[in-house]
Amino acid sequence: MPKASEIKKNAAVEYNGSVYFVRDIERSVPQGRAGGSIYRMRMYDVVTGAKLDESFKDSDMLTLADLVRRPSTLSYIDGDEYVFMDSEDYSSYNINKDAIADEILFINEEIQGLQVLLVNDAAVAIELPTTVELEITETDPSIKGQSATSRTKPATLSTGLVIQVPEHISTGDRIKINVEERKFTGRV
Repeated sequence: MPKASEIKKNAAVEYNGSVYFVRDIERSVPQGRAGGSIYRMRMYDVVTGAKLDESFKDSDMLTLADLVRRPSTLSYIDGDEYVFMDSEDYSSYNINKDAIADEILFINEEIQGLQVLLVNDAAVAIELPTTVELEITETDPSIKGQSATSRTKPATLSTGLVIQVPEHISTGDRIKINVEERKFTGRV
């Protein structure tokens, strides 16, 4: 059983008889106390999708739920449902668009290293690789030799995500993006 300070984003925990998926963690250090940090976690019930905001002391013990990661690929989109196919046994997993709203901006048909997270044999979320490759669909024209400093400009990617890229990058280029930081890391 890990302490609250050891819980990471995208972990599944059992709390009050239900399984919750940790979406966001905020750490705060109260002033004037001789104690430790407080961890405020935004969690979602894997069955109902109900949101729960709960605060834990850094020494509080939490129980991790059985979380299974399955390598998968995006098969197709059916309305608000994203359907992923298991890369090993070809079973399909349906996940509602709202459950993976943050990850949708990084998903295209060619994504490699995608994993579907299962709790009690139910698909609850996806886990993206650390970097993804996407194509730039719109950005200002590149200007060569304009400046020695590293200035950036906004670029719209094929999934609709807008990030800052160096000035020498142009429309049609394929680039790598760090998923966690939502930042440009290089050309493909």
